[in-house]
Amino acid sequence: MTADPKFTFSQRLALAILPRVVWALLWVVSRTWRFEEIAVEGVTPLLRGYGAGSRIFCFWHQCVLPCTIYFRTTGATILISRSFDGELVTRVLETFGFHAVRGSSSSGAREGLLGLKKVIENGGPAIFTADGPRGPIYQTKMGPIKLAQLTGAPIGAFHLQPEHAWVLKSWDRFLIPKPFTRICVSWGPWTQVASDIPPGQFESKRQELNANIEAARLRALEYFGGPKS
Repeated sequence: MTADPKFTFSQRLALAILPRVVWALLWVVSRTWRFEEIAVEGVTPLLRGYGAGSRIFCFWHQCVLPCTIYFRTTGATILISRSFDGELVTRVLETFGFHAVRGSSSSGAREGLLGLKKVIENGGPAIFTADGPRGPIYQTKMGPIKLAQLTGAPIGAFHLQPEHAWVLKSWDRFLIPKPFTRICVSWGPWTQVASDIPPGQFESKRQELNANIEAARLRALEYFGGPKS
């Protein structure tokens, strides 16, 4: 992949080196993680992402690292911003077998949604970091709702919470699971969006999805008895 000419020399150098370094480190450390699945009543968790199919999945930006490992077998496509950070994330994810379409709520939103629509129509899963790329934290954007309305695909809500993690001082409180930690994979209710839903009801569906992802996160925290470092 050729770096975008808008990137500086140092950024291009980082794009050439960092993805493989991150891949190697993450692969080694992740071999020590133990994933444990829970789900609300009536919801069947997708174990290690198998059987993802033509569906949409949403999670908070802070748990990107454990999600990268847990869902690596799906070949899922993720909406990622066109920024330098987005380019770096894209290249890291590609080393784990993911695909990306570029765009975000602030730039290239239409192109991104159309790209994910094609993925769903071709039988593959699409993934959103629902509050990314800039937050605010724990507040989903409208993109997943619009994609579900366009495709008829259900939206799965989940959260991956490490029992022990380093928490960065970033807007998303980014989680870096510590070696040998357990990671709770918590599944919330599915969100269904009718194809004929009027635009005036999009916000209520966004709030429903938001509540479902948050419910999954809070259940994961309860699983380990509350927040831990």
